[in-house]
Amino acid sequence: MRKKKEITALDRAFDLLEENGYDLKNISGNNGLLREMTKNLVERALQAELTAHLSNQKTLNESRCNSRNGYGDKKLITDNGSFDIKTPRDRNSSFEPILVPKRSSMVKGLDDKILSLYAKGMSVRDIQIQLEELYGAEVSKSLISDITDEVLEEIELWHKRPLDAVYPIVYFDCLVVKVREDKRIINKSVYIALGVNINGLKEILGLWISKNEGAKFWLSNLTELRNRGLEDILIACTDNLTGMTDAINAAYPNTEHQLCVVHQIRNSLAFVSYKDRKAVANDLKPIYTATNEEGAIEALASFKDKWDKNYPHISPAWNRNWNNLVIFLDYPEDIRRAIYTTNAIEALNNQLRKVTKNKRVFPNDNAVFKTLYLAIGYIEKKWTMPIRNWKQAMAHFIIKFEDRMKIK
Repeated sequence: MRKKKEITALDRAFDLLEENGYDLKNISGNNGLLREMTKNLVERALQAELTAHLSNQKTLNESRCNSRNGYGDKKLITDNGSFDIKTPRDRNSSFEPILVPKRSSMVKGLDDKILSLYAKGMSVRDIQIQLEELYGAEVSKSLISDITDEVLEEIELWHKRPLDAVYPIVYFDCLVVKVREDKRIINKSVYIALGVNINGLKEILGLWISKNEGAKFWLSNLTELRNRGLEDILIACTDNLTGMTDAINAAYPNTEHQLCVVHQIRNSLAFVSYKDRKAVANDLKPIYTATNEEGAIEALASFKDKWDKNYPHISPAWNRNWNNLVIFLDYPEDIRRAIYTTNAIEALNNQLRKVTKNKRVFPNDNAVFKTLYLAIGYIEKKWTMPIRNWKQAMAHFIIKFEDRMKIK
């Protein structure tokens, strides 16, 4: 019986709401209940804010005359759509609402949604369409741009933030984006430094954008890292980036520079016929799986005897980069997996490429930084665990680099 009474009471409530003009079939529509409730709540909250403001002024300065002074009209955008509200005013124009600040047309929280959509690679136009479809809100492109531009100040501070004194491992890599410049669309490279700190946690140390690279370019970036407090890098892991070795030797002369073995293998197989690819790959494997450098030298000699006749470019390429390819062989298995390949930063780049792919063409460099910075913010939230076998790796680092490790 009780359940039946409750249902009857609820039905009567709905009947009363419908009699007063509420469209219960479309609760969040233009005439929906949620929108009307939100409008009433916002207007009541603004009235309460003004009451508190006037009361506070009277307490602080009784001689100062201030009072209510009618209402202004404002179009407000919320999660439940857009609607017109009446905003209370005071005679001295000293009232600054917290819920809906002056010159703002959005309830706090919607700007976070815009930044989230931007971080996922959506263009300003796409975000505009999305907000209109979800909330029935007509948000101008300039407003969306203004909201995302507020991130630029954060980016500037992020670029200048202090770094730890020592990072055991730092990976360097790049991804290519299309940017509009001087009425042309050109390719630019975004270079990324991914550090692994003493606790084994990954951290983006820096982002730089350029049309070309070289020793001078990399030296400038490494000097910037040093100026931000990064005094020492134990191992730098990179692809064969132009000028990187010279730049590392200049900025961090004690750093060991390990080239990515996986990239070296890919480059070796680039011009190998399909029928030989598997055999060549199998014969390269003993080089980078050797117990020590002596074993790797013997494996390369065997490879040279077997394949130089058909593919004379492979063994000379390994010889040219040999000193930077075999550094990882001086370390135990726990560390080898972390440093012989740049997979850690390539995995990051793959996630960033999903975002930049949606943009196709960026209007300027700032748009690139905004998108990547916001995307990195979401990615870094998942980096809560140290990389695999980090405790064993640190034990080796502490012994080998005792005078360089700075552990509190």
